[in-house]
Amino acid sequence: MGKQLILVSHGRFCEELKGSTEMIMGPQENIHTVALLPEDGPEDFTRKFQAVIENFDDFVVFADLLGGTPCNVVSRLIMEGQDIELYAGMNLPMVIEFINASLTGADADYKARAVESVVKVNDLLAGFDDDEDE
Repeated sequence: MGKQLILVSHGRFCEELKGSTEMIMGPQENIHTVALLPEDGPEDFTRKFQAVIENFDDFVVFADLLGGTPCNVVSRLIMEGQDIELYAGMNLPMVIEFINASLTGADADYKARAVESVVKVNDLLAGFDDDEDE
């Protein structure tokens, strides 16, 4: 079993992100989700998260929001000594980076991929207009 990716979020964002990823990249059996639902408290979320990871030796976690309950729960587990690689601010390019790294064996740079993917398209398009004027 290769490296696993766990997506954690407020609400069903993580499930929908996985679904969008699969629309682009096809089915992904090594991506798992843990959603914090309105009826869940931190203890409920912790139990759900631990149930997902209990059989995984090699995994990385992407959380939706730094400082939110899903990220805080996983952060607490890290502070208690669990060896978990955690990134906050997950987005679709990060998930695709995980898949591509898994397929190619290349080292993934999730933070760089996330930063590179944020582009103000208006500025990009304005650059095209300037090129046409020349």
